[in-house]
Amino acid sequence: MQLRYGMNPQQSPASVEPIGAAPFTVVHGRPSYLNLLDAISAWQLVREASAGSGTAAAASFKHVSPAGAALAGPIDSVTAGVFGVDPRADAVTRAYTRARDTDPKSSYGDMVAVSAPVTAELADLLRRVVSDGIIAPGYEPGAVAVLSAKKNGTYLVLEADATFEPPNEEVRELYGLRFVQRRDDAPLPDGLSADLRLALTTVRYAQSNSVVLVRDGATLGVGAGQQSRVDCIRLAGTKTRLWHQRRFVRPDDVFRFASVQDRVNTQLRLAEAIESPLPLQRVSLASDGALPFEDNITEAAQFGVRHIAEPGGSTRSNAVAEAARRHGISMTRTGLRLFRH
Repeated sequence: MQLRYGMNPQQSPASVEPIGAAPFTVVHGRPSYLNLLDAISAWQLVREASAGSGTAAAASFKHVSPAGAALAGPIDSVTAGVFGVDPRADAVTRAYTRARDTDPKSSYGDMVAVSAPVTAELADLLRRVVSDGIIAPGYEPGAVAVLSAKKNGTYLVLEADATFEPPNEEVRELYGLRFVQRRDDAPLPDGLSADLRLALTTVRYAQSNSVVLVRDGATLGVGAGQQSRVDCIRLAGTKTRLWHQRRFVRPDDVFRFASVQDRVNTQLRLAEAIESPLPLQRVSLASDGALPFEDNITEAAQFGVRHIAEPGGSTRSNAVAEAARRHGISMTRTGLRLFRH
């Protein structure tokens, strides 16, 4: 398949070929290299999250990392008003609305992935937000027509093969070298809470180093691609704090705008000046690598974290666990590093 271009427009021509059966079909549009990298990572995330929860899952991807991910769940009045979505919307629409609400600034121009067929309600929401494309296991009647009209007819619509299983071996060629490794399909540990499971699934498909904060089946903040793990926590925590502050912006200041993006931009601007009257609670955190120092726990506690899942195995793991105990944070050691590059 010929692509529009590679990672950058000057990297052309570019193409992609399936090793065997293709994992998706192009329903509409012409993908770029980055579109497909985002799509296949996002699809794996929602497929895994849905299988682990038994409900619809959605993700908003930008630059090979999730800006947000969520399971179908309740939509609060703030989110419903900003995105113009009925709180009683179908499950897949609620899942994506919650995912995009994590960090709507970063989701601008995203690749969308959902674990269930796209409904008319979801197509209508996507019609009104800035997005580059979507991958889904199917489309209800009329949904493709709505989506195909986006971006002057260039919106990318992919249909995932829900039965596709990738090869056990991954191969990458860079700078004259061929890298070969086993695909990371290790199962997550049993006995995890729903939030820790979603956090670990999301962190698994984010660029390392990465940390994800989750509450009530939706991400609140994703800190990905940082060299320092404590910076990952600060980034995810800052996004989580802003998510919380957005709950306290006066609706009349936001809902008067017709455009979703105008409502989002106004809400973000006003939220930055608000100090939340109530602290966040019940937040779960997953880290793709071991938390190496106690300052990671101190930072996490500031953002309402009460449960942490991380691989363990650091030379200071005992000190980190003791710091968590002092802050009233439970620790789950998974023994499973989830780096992704």
